Amino acid sequence: MIRRLRRWWAARTLRFRITLVVGVVALCALITLSQLGAGLLQSTLLSAADAELRGQARAAAGRIAAGTPVDALAPQESVRVVDTAGTPVDGRGPLPLRPGEIRDLAAGESVNVFRNGEPRRWLAVPAILPDGSTRLVVASGDLVGAGTLLARGALGLLLAALLAAVAVALAAWVATRAALRPVDRMRLAAAKLPPGERLPLPTARDELYALAEEINSLLARRDDAVTRLERFTGDAAHELRSPVAAIRAQAEVAVAHPDPTLADETLRGVAVEAQRLSVLLSDLLALARADAGQRPAAQPVDLVEAAREAIGRAAMIDNGDGPVLQLVAPSPAKAAASPAEVGLVLDNLLGNACRYARSVVRIGVLPAGRWVRLVVEDDGPGIPEADRERVFDRFTRLAPEAGGGGAGLGLALVAALVRGRGGTVVAGAAADGGARLEVRWPAP
Repeated sequence: MIRRLRRWWAARTLRFRITLVVGVVALCALITLSQLGAGLLQSTLLSAADAELRGQARAAAGRIAAGTPVDALAPQESVRVVDTAGTPVDGRGPLPLRPGEIRDLAAGESVNVFRNGEPRRWLAVPAILPDGSTRLVVASGDLVGAGTLLARGALGLLLAALLAAVAVALAAWVATRAALRPVDRMRLAAAKLPPGERLPLPTARDELYALAEEINSLLARRDDAVTRLERFTGDAAHELRSPVAAIRAQAEVAVAHPDPTLADETLRGVAVEAQRLSVLLSDLLALARADAGQRPAAQPVDLVEAAREAIGRAAMIDNGDGPVLQLVAPSPAKAAASPAEVGLVLDNLLGNACRYARSVVRIGVLPAGRWVRLVVEDDGPGIPEADRERVFDRFTRLAPEAGGGGAGLGLALVAALVRGRGGTVVAGAAADGGARLEVRWPAP
């Protein structure tokens, strides 16, 4: 039941919900005020009745205290004289009161009594006779008129509360409609905006101004994402075209000129281009996953052991013809990442360093408090200072003619993987002028 009510409430418009809430709150508040008003009216009527009855009782009590015999008092239906036990001493019949009600009168309290459907108000005033005895002068009055007035007043207050609640609800409906009209205009304007355009900001710096700013910021991020996606797609298509075209050209030559002596060379060329294509596709897939935030949970990864394994893989690829790989790891160090991410980062850093190094590549693994540092240096030409930020952009190659001819995705993938774990990666210069790439991973 509660779930269905929540679904029903969520399906209603914002204007309806605001109007309903305001109307219900106003109705409850006004009904409460009408009840308080009816109570105040009742208290006022009873106070007026008590004042009149007290005046009658005190007048009779004054005469008794002055020595006028009780029997000599003019008989009045509304004034009676009884002793403290409630027994009449005025020669008339018993009072239509219960013993408890008589005790309340003797204690100075007023009493409402309903007999035969007729409400009456009773009040007693003590009178001291000349002989020192105490009598109670009891006065009573009819409350039929007061009851009728009170009922009509309560009904009038209730109707006034209902009408006022309806008026408040209508005012809330109109006010909400007027308040949401700029939002509707903003929504329609946002739906018609062409790419690159922004919403006009309102003059007043209110909630609508903040909403328009946030929408403009969202549109800017959307346009930036679309631009980056278009650029990335174009660059990826351009990079994929080269190996595919090379494979196709070699295959067409082999088909057109089926020379057995060239078959081995052709197959080797196809294998090289296929390997290049495979690496490019793997890097693109890893970048897409990094952009989408699809990464496994972080775990402690032994960075020293991962560096040794990466050095072994790089040595197998170079077949002993590449630069010397030196590992400097004075103490154990672990990074909060996944083994696959650490392996990709190390492979790309070492591959990049081996491509440009002349004779040696140094890999340093150093714990640094809450961080773990991975430093890769080579003795190659280095990275110009103006390009040390740009090298982490996708499809950026500072020296396309360098051996190996990568696609410019290696360092971009390193930056995406490391920064996705809250780390940093910076490019600098080594002591001997070569490139220095420093990665900082958070420690587990």
